[in-house]
Amino acid sequence: MRKVVDSVVPARLGAGYRWLLASSWSSNLGDGVALAAGPLLVTSLTDDPFLISLAALLRWAPPLMFGLYAGVLSDRLDRRRIMIAANAARVVVLAVLVAMLLSGTLTVLGALVALGLLTVAEVFADNTAGTLTPMLVHRDDLAIANARLQTGFITLNQLIGPPIGAALFAAGTAWPFAAEVVLVAAGVVLVSRVRLPARERPDGARRSLRRDVAEGFRWTVNHAAVRTLVLTILIFNVAFGAAWSVLVLYAQEQLGLGAVGFGLLTTVSAVGGLLGTALYGAITRRVSLGNVMRVGLIIETLTHLGLAMTTSPVLASAIFFVFGAHAFVWGTTSVTVRQRAVPEPLQGRVNSLNTIAVFGGLVVGSLIGGVLATHYGVTAPFWFAFAGSAAFVVLLWREMTRIAHADEEPVPAPA
Repeated sequence: MRKVVDSVVPARLGAGYRWLLASSWSSNLGDGVALAAGPLLVTSLTDDPFLISLAALLRWAPPLMFGLYAGVLSDRLDRRRIMIAANAARVVVLAVLVAMLLSGTLTVLGALVALGLLTVAEVFADNTAGTLTPMLVHRDDLAIANARLQTGFITLNQLIGPPIGAALFAAGTAWPFAAEVVLVAAGVVLVSRVRLPARERPDGARRSLRRDVAEGFRWTVNHAAVRTLVLTILIFNVAFGAAWSVLVLYAQEQLGLGAVGFGLLTTVSAVGGLLGTALYGAITRRVSLGNVMRVGLIIETLTHLGLAMTTSPVLASAIFFVFGAHAFVWGTTSVTVRQRAVPEPLQGRVNSLNTIAVFGGLVVGSLIGGVLATHYGVTAPFWFAFAGSAAFVVLLWREMTRIAHADEEPVPAPA
């Protein structure tokens, strides 16, 4: 058993990282259960399209509203305690939600408030979690450490959790949320075992929120490689959001698939992510990070082109499989590059700017995709995504190597 554990999580990563990984995997399984159960809960309480759409809005609005503040807090305060407090708050909200479900007193408004509070707490937990790995793991091992974290996200959050959540919801509306209480609480206990190295923190009483946010923003803007990486994520998520915002309609109208077929597309993509997990170490040993990122941008661009042109569910599934593998490799590489480049005292704020770029791009892209699909058909967003991605690849081609070696660039002095 010990050999199996060592092969999955090498001992050199340290006991602290192992506790963090176990906490992440437990919480990811709980979040995966809620990924299916949350929307099902709202639709069981109302058939009002506006209220149902609010449930989706509550998934992306909190990161945009609270991301910067979460970044400042994780740079000011004890990061382990922030994670414990944020996830403990989630446990409390979930427990109240379960109690209201069991007593039959839950209304749609109560469900929406609970889902919103859970997402807000998750913003603080996730932002802080992204700062812990570089504190626990040597920079040369960040790639494998992030790969193991991503493995848990893909396997537990995307593949295993949602069907378990749907099955538990069918058995009883309170069951999936009760399961999430147990899993998130286990995550709290596990992360409490992590011991972080001592670090010097700024005196929050003498610093304003605006000044701290501005310092993180200026550092990002002045560091050419990290700045380009954040802009890349923003632009490509605009393209991605435009195409994926109409994915349900695309599956129905372009591919002729029903609800089950649409679900299989996302499953195939997650399976592709598992392939990326298995091959990541071998890929990064043989291919430079710069070329890994170049190939990834090409794959993403060709994904939009292939989906715009095909009407075959089989070919579309193959495209989704390759895209899933790319998304895992790109995400792991992007996080690793950023963690190596950003000074530890600024990790939280730069993470928050990256999160805002991710969600901001998705929001803008989804609006563009909706307009294009309404006026020009369901494949129009995919053609838009292909054209925009292709143009950006040309502009970024020479920058990719520089981004991959961002840690070698002179670090701008803090404000």
